[in-house]
Amino acid sequence: MDLLVNDRSLHGQFVTLAAFRGAIGRVMEIWRVAHRFGRALYYHRNLAQARVTPEMTMLQAIQALKTEERRALMQWLTRHGPFWEDARHHTPDDWLEWDGEIVTDTAVGEAGWCCLNGIERVLVSLTPSDWEFSPVSIDWISGTGAKKTVAVENHWTSESVEALLQAAQAPLDSWRQLEARARTRCTELTFDANAFSPLEGHPFVSGAADRLHVVLDTLNRFKSCFAADGRRTAEGHELYRKFFTGKKGKGGRGAVFSDSSDDEKRRFKQEMTFRHPEKADETIFCPWYGKIGTSQLRVHFSWPV
Repeated sequence: MDLLVNDRSLHGQFVTLAAFRGAIGRVMEIWRVAHRFGRALYYHRNLAQARVTPEMTMLQAIQALKTEERRALMQWLTRHGPFWEDARHHTPDDWLEWDGEIVTDTAVGEAGWCCLNGIERVLVSLTPSDWEFSPVSIDWISGTGAKKTVAVENHWTSESVEALLQAAQAPLDSWRQLEARARTRCTELTFDANAFSPLEGHPFVSGAADRLHVVLDTLNRFKSCFAADGRRTAEGHELYRKFFTGKKGKGGRGAVFSDSSDDEKRRFKQEMTFRHPEKADETIFCPWYGKIGTSQLRVHFSWPV
């Protein structure tokens, strides 16, 4: 589960610097609660440019604070991250709305897209603001006008975030724990006996582990989206569109799952060939893979499914 700072909850609502100081202090308290539970509080790099008073951006307001407060907030805002746009899932082409307003390219839109696609994300809003309500109902609208709606949790107090995280599944803290959870949870998948062995000896990276979990969960969902004749169901077609296709480059999400290039297939044929799980004298070639954006890892799988 990821927590995203709701950039829309900064809309120039603070009349005084003292009012902003109290609000940002409450966000930092939520950050400390999240950190205590091993969770990250994601925000957008451009959050510093959001307007907090009619005349001042967040960056300008922070500069007016006392030295110690200013230093701590600037380190959090400009250096620490994590930034949700580094691993964003929705693209500028996705049409996402809240209450009739377009929220594409915002934390609200990102959280909505993720929740629609089985990725747990909640919003953290500043208070006071126009966003002291939960859940937030977000619409995703396709190119044909079809609409899907999802409810995203929204929190603005450290107490509610603490209650949420206490009830949530504990975050992963080792590769071995990732393996155990994946083998238990992803019942539609067949894992090679040594599937997780390449991770041994590498430092555990929570961001990469979370991303691996998302990739495996998505494959698990996709595996069940086939009819008896082998054709994809409607849900299967939707998952294929969202995760197996996509534009690369600036502004594009790129496909989460791709086929290896012809050159890679030649050079790494042995590494991408695995023992058949049910037939001792056969092997399976697995050139397709899921990308792990936060690390140089790939999840290889057979194709066609």
